[in-house]
Amino acid sequence: MKPITLQEVALACGGTLYGDPNITITSIVTDSRKATDGSLFAAIKGERVDGHRFIPMTIAQGAVCVLCEDAPDSGIPYIQVPSTLVALKGIAEYYRSLFTIPFIGVTGSVGKTSTKELISSVLSQKYSVHKTSGNFNNELGVPLTLFGLEEHHEVAVIEMGISGFGEMTRLSKMVRPDISVITNIGYCHLENLGDRDGVLKAKTEMFTYLKDDGTIILCHDDDKLCTVNDYHGIRPIYYGTDPTDEYYADHIEELLLDGVRCTLHHGDSTIEVTIPAMGRHNVLNALCAMAVGKRLGLTDDQIKAGIESFTNVGSRNRIIRTRGMTVIDDCYNANPTSTRAGLKTLSNFSGRKVAVLGDMKELGADEEELHRSVGAYAKEKGIDLLIAVGALSRATAEGYGEGAHHYDTVENCIAGIGDLLREGDAVLVKASHSMHFEKIVEAL
Repeated sequence: MKPITLQEVALACGGTLYGDPNITITSIVTDSRKATDGSLFAAIKGERVDGHRFIPMTIAQGAVCVLCEDAPDSGIPYIQVPSTLVALKGIAEYYRSLFTIPFIGVTGSVGKTSTKELISSVLSQKYSVHKTSGNFNNELGVPLTLFGLEEHHEVAVIEMGISGFGEMTRLSKMVRPDISVITNIGYCHLENLGDRDGVLKAKTEMFTYLKDDGTIILCHDDDKLCTVNDYHGIRPIYYGTDPTDEYYADHIEELLLDGVRCTLHHGDSTIEVTIPAMGRHNVLNALCAMAVGKRLGLTDDQIKAGIESFTNVGSRNRIIRTRGMTVIDDCYNANPTSTRAGLKTLSNFSGRKVAVLGDMKELGADEEELHRSVGAYAKEKGIDLLIAVGALSRATAEGYGEGAHHYDTVENCIAGIGDLLREGDAVLVKASHSMHFEKIVEAL
């Protein structure tokens, strides 16, 4: 983090400073364990833990200031605010303003993390890249991501995730992207957003603080995004599988465990690549990375090298070979769109195809029918065995029909799944993160 003074911090968040305004900080942390010399510790009142309790620990570790709602008992300088969370967003907005490098904002219902990683891999062929790590993509994670920017960084790739209206506007106000990327509009957070039109409205809030000369990059294959023709005079750049798209792909060949081979096109550029990740959907993610790379002046060779050196993160299509089976660990999260994509990839495997699917959360009033439709899709794609887990997934089993197995809990599934699987199976494991399907992966 660039050093900034306590006076700058207090002005940025509208807080009242008690202490020397000329003291500088070199990091802002919300996790007391990460406080070091020069840190500002932001004490957050959470649902289960109040960060104010850990102020003495952070002082002992070298923190030089506290951002807090309640005045601390110690003599450490502090900045008092009505809401620490709101204050962090104000500080993040100010800190971002200290950088003139390109900022790329990435969102979408499915694939935003993979796309963020692909874009970062491509841009790293030419630039020093700062990117979102882990799941730091919400109203707390984005400020912490921005605070990680250092003097040497030449471009920032910021993932932006939401669950309701207004959130993306607040994220965009902090990030102020030069390039806004939306991967797709799927069935997610419908309990707050209503339907896919609501998702589209919420995601496109990203454009609110787009630079006046900014760039919008959208997937033209998505039936909602293709309706976005103009935003305040900015015409979107489209990518997809139609040769009329500005960036398009053809000669797509799924190689399963070896990734996807395809040819990417833009104007006079033709790039033959092998994307080291399973699933046809990664072709679209690679096209998006190409579009961003071209916008920032990368050569075709640099774009190819970046795509082919891509590594995904977390439990996203992670391949595990165990007990003669191939396990596809994709249990980081799930919604109907991403689950259908996983089932489509699974259908291309040889041998017996097994899907272990769990509840998909935050789908609103149509959640039961959406689960049922996923089960029907699994049957349609020739999945040989469906194992459904959770209360909502009973409808998934019903949609699949005869031959489906249902368990109420992850623990019951673990106890019984060994009798259902056999050597040579390809097994997809997918559910919303709160289902803790990593326990099933570990058991397998």
